[in-house]
Amino acid sequence: MENLISEGLSLMVYGMGFVFVFLTLLVVATSLMSKLVTKYAPEPLPIPKAKPVVQAAGSKNDDILAVIAAAVHHHRSK
Repeated sequence: MENLISEGLSLMVYGMGFVFVFLTLLVVATSLMSKLVTKYAPEPLPIPKAKPVVQAAGSKNDDILAVIAAAVHHHRSK
């Protein structure tokens, strides 16, 4: 019985040790890849946004809004 418990404990220690070593190597490899990527492929510079153009009164937007309003009114009146 004692032999079985000692074998179980040794198997547990080997298994937990293997998992610990594997996860440590995984963290090291991920950190190394992260440093390499930031060194050789930096983030692109942000593209500046264009300023909005202000349109004069009576433009196409007013015509489009009138057509949409007429369509909504026609749809609701049915």
